[in-house]
Amino acid sequence: MKIFVTGSAGFIGFHLCKRLLDDGHDVLGVDNLNAYYDVNLKKARLSILTPYNNFKFKRLNIADRESMTSIFAENQFDRVVNLAAQAGVRYSLENPYAYIDANVSGFMNILEGCRHFKIPHLIYASSSSVYGLNTSMPFSVHHNVDHPVSLYAATKKSNELMAHTYSYLYGLPVTGLRFFTVYGPWGRPDMALFLFTRAILADEAIKVFNHGNLQRDFTYIDDIIEGVVNVMDLIPSGNPQWNSDKPDPGTSKVAYRLYNIGNNQPVALMEFIETIENVLGKKAKKEFLPMQPGDVPATFADVQDLESDVGFKPRTPIKKGIQKFMDWYLDYYKDLP
Repeated sequence: MKIFVTGSAGFIGFHLCKRLLDDGHDVLGVDNLNAYYDVNLKKARLSILTPYNNFKFKRLNIADRESMTSIFAENQFDRVVNLAAQAGVRYSLENPYAYIDANVSGFMNILEGCRHFKIPHLIYASSSSVYGLNTSMPFSVHHNVDHPVSLYAATKKSNELMAHTYSYLYGLPVTGLRFFTVYGPWGRPDMALFLFTRAILADEAIKVFNHGNLQRDFTYIDDIIEGVVNVMDLIPSGNPQWNSDKPDPGTSKVAYRLYNIGNNQPVALMEFIETIENVLGKKAKKEFLPMQPGDVPATFADVQDLESDVGFKPRTPIKKGIQKFMDWYLDYYKDLP
């Protein structure tokens, strides 16, 4: 197939492109290579993709309407996977407009391209952050998610609403994927595993929020990618059981679907830190702090729908995943200052 992947220099986008290229698909990737985190890391990821004969890359911002229109006009894609976004909950407190530009205006350009050029299936990244103030565990796509606690979460919820609207109005098949705390090799430097590893190795204190009373459904990158690839060929159709008197948020009478992709095994933050210490063979200095604005105390994914519909469930245990990250981290940074 010919597949359009936005955010192709990003953590998840890079891994997805590599998997698709290895599977023999033609991939066009775009990324704006913004400076939210180390641009050299993004370029290093791209340097692994560019030797593939079946990969093409364009540097552009998905919020650029004219450029996005040209991309769709010049290509006939079999699938579009939108992974481009301004990420990060805490950063959204400082730079809210970046989230509207990338996550709302940019996604609008994706939807318009898919609509006008009749894309058979749009798959897009949502986030576990949409569950917001929900406390009923595990989080299910069939739960209402109307109480976000960060602008980042609100933009991801907006994506789901916009996607449903385009499916309803124009018959566009859309699938949203709610990712749960993704980690692994080539990961983002603003995420906990990266931050903790760097600090411990530098003999600096790690910041432990909510005094360590947090749980996260840490999900290894290979499991995320396997889930995305499995869903790509599962083009949604309307749910015949959908009832407008009791509307199911996770499905619809139109070609709209949501899935959680999480490890289905939440890990306590202190256990997570202890696992990092064990793998590194070094104790962390800890600075205990209150809960950060926009954070939630726990995440826990119900992945039953994913397992039922595509026969896939994430399986990588946390210790194995952290070890693989460490192997990459220590190799990648061995020659860097």
